[in-house]
Amino acid sequence: MNNESEVRSNFIFNLITKDLEEGKNNGLVHTRFPPEPNGYLHIGHAKAILLNYTIAKNFNGKFNLRFDDTNPVKEEQEFVDSIIEDIRWLGADWEDRLFFTSDSFESKYEFAQHLIKAGRAYVCDLNPEQIREYRGTLTVPGKESPYRNRSVEENLDLFKRMRKGEFQNGDRVLRAKIDMSSGNLNMRDPVLYRILHAQHHRTGDKWCIYPMYDFDHPFTDALEGITHSLCSIEYSDHRPLYDWVVDNALELMPEVIKCRSRQTEFARLNLSYTVMSKRKLRRLVEEGHVQGWDDPRMPTIAGLRRRGVTPAAIADFLDRVGVARSDSTVDLAMLEYCIREDLEKKAPRMMAVLEPLKVVITNWPTDKTELLELENMPGDEGADTRQVPFGREIFIEREDFMEDPPKKFHRLAHGQEVRLKGAYVILCEEVIKDEDGNVTELRCTYDAKTKSGEDTSGKKIKGVIHWVSAKHAAVITVRLYDTLFTKENPEAEEDGDFTINLNPDSLLTLTDIPVEPAIAAARPGSRFQFMRKGYFYLDPQEAKEGMIIYNRIVGLRDSWAKISK
Repeated sequence: MNNESEVRSNFIFNLITKDLEEGKNNGLVHTRFPPEPNGYLHIGHAKAILLNYTIAKNFNGKFNLRFDDTNPVKEEQEFVDSIIEDIRWLGADWEDRLFFTSDSFESKYEFAQHLIKAGRAYVCDLNPEQIREYRGTLTVPGKESPYRNRSVEENLDLFKRMRKGEFQNGDRVLRAKIDMSSGNLNMRDPVLYRILHAQHHRTGDKWCIYPMYDFDHPFTDALEGITHSLCSIEYSDHRPLYDWVVDNALELMPEVIKCRSRQTEFARLNLSYTVMSKRKLRRLVEEGHVQGWDDPRMPTIAGLRRRGVTPAAIADFLDRVGVARSDSTVDLAMLEYCIREDLEKKAPRMMAVLEPLKVVITNWPTDKTELLELENMPGDEGADTRQVPFGREIFIEREDFMEDPPKKFHRLAHGQEVRLKGAYVILCEEVIKDEDGNVTELRCTYDAKTKSGEDTSGKKIKGVIHWVSAKHAAVITVRLYDTLFTKENPEAEEDGDFTINLNPDSLLTLTDIPVEPAIAAARPGSRFQFMRKGYFYLDPQEAKEGMIIYNRIVGLRDSWAKISK
């Protein structure tokens, strides 16, 4: 689903190719992404966005962005703004075709009146609970509403009075008159309009009746000339109603309908250790389980962006997942693999010590500083180098020292040598401890003949560790992230409330971390590989407040190594 190349062949691609060969829709392809502005988009939406956009692009068609703003109770301008930012960041371009379904409320109201006049819609006084009761079940046919056979004149009068605001929420609805015995529950006189007295973020209080999604969506598709309505698999049972609305629109309002829209469903994206319901993500935000919609632990596009993930990594991941007809769950490790693949050739290598242990090189002159030249991208002959200061006192990772190491421990131990990355080989000669027996400092000596690139010692040292000069170190704050949930399927029915599976260790904040000076001086939004610790991103949001906080994008452990490219 890489929007910079041709889309891989899939059943939707093949279906559209066949439509074009048969001359449908005058050879046009027009897709859209129709989000509800009631929350931030997540990576599952990214799949729908890039699929619709890439399909349109590869068939020389058009792509619309249309907000489905039919529920003013949950919709906010903040969500509209965030969705626009996310889609632009992903690289999809709707050109001048940004629409809101509220733009055509008047046309939908007119269409509803046409349905009433044709005897295909009626005003029903049953309350929501009664409507569900009358609807029946999969094995029991529904019962007709006692208001189903009102006259056209009465229905028109009641519907106009609904619009004028004469009734309260829930008093009446407009329903389609289809078939209460249909095997598809969606065709048993579905609700088309409901009364909702609420302030709309765009139309204010102009309307107090709002169309239902299953009525609004197909009509708006046909109105905009959408040839292929691509949606997730849960809407497959709604397709007969989609067709019913479009067919009636073509018959009753042919002067405004541009084409015969067609709905096609594809599998939604599910990720392990993640919830992909906007309603549940909203709950995580509102109950304070996370620090907002853009919390880097969230699967939202804003969260992934703030964590430091790139659009290219997301596009690669979605391309590998592909487009299928049946739902399945993708291992989160596959996304991590794609992120590493993307950053491997982009992120310069730097040294940062997350759990520092002080080392004093006793035979190094007290006031001497040497500038060592290190590669920014090891193995890349064309990459730049940088100068890193080295002095008498340095910090190494605490895990790189063991008092009583196993046989194959190739890092630092008492009486054992190790090479400092880009510097010298040092030998640990003394271990300093506090009164509780904790190691607080190491005393080492260096071998002047072992300078990297100029080694004349003949020593064969297996271990190489990173370090930071204590005298020249800058300090930063680092955030380390784990999965937001402890279970692969946090929504398992046996668990009840999915929040009981939240991971209490999903965020670890480390302060006063010694790093190379260049790391602290980098521009907001910079990405680096901290040697042996993972890929990190300088949070632009925090930089606005003058703070230097790096988010770990992903660790270096490649748990998806077996996947084929």
